[in-house]
Amino acid sequence: FSKNVHDNVHGNIYLDPLALKFIDTEQFQRLRDLKQLGVTHLVYPGAVHSRFEHSLGVYWLAGAAIQKLKQNQGLELGIDNFDIQTVKLAGLLHDVGHGPFSHLFEREFLPRVVSGCKWSHEQMSLKMVDHIVDEHHIDLDFEMIKKVKEMIVASSELTLPKGTREKHFLYDIVANGRNGIDVDKFDYIVRDSRACGLGCNFEFQRLMETMRVLDDEICYRAKEYLTVHKLFYTRADLYRTIYTHPKVKAIELMVVDALLKANDFLEISSSIEDPSDYWKLDDSIIKTIEIAPNQELKESRDLILRIRRRNLYQFCNEYTVPKENLEHFKDVTPQDIVCSQKNGGAILKEEDVAVSNVRIDLARGRHNPLESINFFKDYESKEKFPIPDNRISHLLPTCYQDMIVRVYSKKPELVGAISEAFENFQLKTYGIKAQVHETPVKKKRRL
Repeated sequence: FSKNVHDNVHGNIYLDPLALKFIDTEQFQRLRDLKQLGVTHLVYPGAVHSRFEHSLGVYWLAGAAIQKLKQNQGLELGIDNFDIQTVKLAGLLHDVGHGPFSHLFEREFLPRVVSGCKWSHEQMSLKMVDHIVDEHHIDLDFEMIKKVKEMIVASSELTLPKGTREKHFLYDIVANGRNGIDVDKFDYIVRDSRACGLGCNFEFQRLMETMRVLDDEICYRAKEYLTVHKLFYTRADLYRTIYTHPKVKAIELMVVDALLKANDFLEISSSIEDPSDYWKLDDSIIKTIEIAPNQELKESRDLILRIRRRNLYQFCNEYTVPKENLEHFKDVTPQDIVCSQKNGGAILKEEDVAVSNVRIDLARGRHNPLESINFFKDYESKEKFPIPDNRISHLLPTCYQDMIVRVYSKKPELVGAISEAFENFQLKTYGIKAQVHETPVKKKRRL
C-alpha cells in the first residue's frame, strides 16, 4: 500500500497512502519548481535540488525518528499510529508555504513592498495545508490536521498553544523550538553539503540512534555532546560558505531589485494571503519576466540579462562587526554609505549602492544553543541535565554570532567611490577600518 522512491541522500523512501494524497496535488508538486537554495546554483552549479526532495527527506527522517522512539520506549511513551502519522505529515508539509527563491522572498523582497510585513512561510504553510485538504477533499481527522499545523510552527514565533496533556516530545522532531535539534536540519545539512560538493562530517544517524525521551523532552547521550556541537557548527559553516557567499548575495540583491521593479505590473505580492493564488508562484517568475515583451518589465529584464551575462553588482568590501558592538547593531543602509562620501569625485546616490547585512549564528542568535539542550548519562538514567561548555573543551567558541556587512556597487565605474565611502563609514562608526582585504579589481578576460 505504499510507493517507494529513491532519494540520493536516504536511499529508498517509502510513501504511505495518506502522504501520497498530499504529494499527488498540484500544490505540493509545485515544490519541484522551488530550488532549495534559491539562486545558489548560479555560484555552486550542483545546488539545483528542490524543496520537493527535501520535504520527502524530512518526511522520511521524521518517520524514522518516531519509530526509533517507539522501538525503544513505545510502551512508556504511549506512541500510537496516530502520533506516527501526524509527525510524518508535519515533516512532509513543513515547507509547503515557501515562496520563490525560498528565504529571499520573505526576508528580502516582501519587507520592501509590504510595510510592516509579518508574513512568514510557516504561516502560509498552515493555510496551504487547509487549502489542500479542502480542495482535494482529503479525509483527515480534524485533530490530526490541528497537530500537524502545530508541529509545523513549533520553532517559529507563531507557536500555537498546545494542550496540557500533550506528548510534548513529539513537537521536538520536525521543527524543534526547544533547542533547535530537528530532522529538518538533519536533512538539509547533509543534502546541501552533498549538492554543493562540500564534505560533511556531521552524522545525524548517531543522534537518531541515541536519543531518548526524559520528562517529556527528547534528550541526547552525554558522550554525543560534540556531535551536537558539530550540527550547529556545520550549519553555521554552510551559511558562511554557501548560503551567504558574497557572489550569491550579489545575485540575490539583483533578483530582489528585478522583482521589486516588476511587482506593480505582475502584482507578485498580491497573492501572499490567498493559497489558491499563492501556489501558482514559483521560481519560474524570473523566466516570465525574462521573456515578457512588456515595456513595463524592461528594467527587470535588463537586470536578469545582467545576471545571465555575469555582469553582477560588484563587491566592494566587507567587515565583521566588532564583538562589543553586536548587541546594539543596527542594519547598515545605502544611505549610511552615501552620507559618508567626501567631497570631490563621483557623486553617489542611494540607488547606486547595495548593502547586505549578513547574520550567521549557531541557531540561537547571540546565545549558545547547547545551553538549552539536555543530556543523559546512560540508558539506565532517569534524569536529564545540561552540560556547560567549560566541562567539555576550551576550544569551543565563546561568541555565537557573526554580523557581516557587505557593500556592493550597482555600476562598475563607481566601485572606487563606494569603497572609499564605505571605509569612511567604518572610521566614523568604529574609529578603525574593520575590513580585511582591499576591493578586488575585476580582471579582464584574456582573448
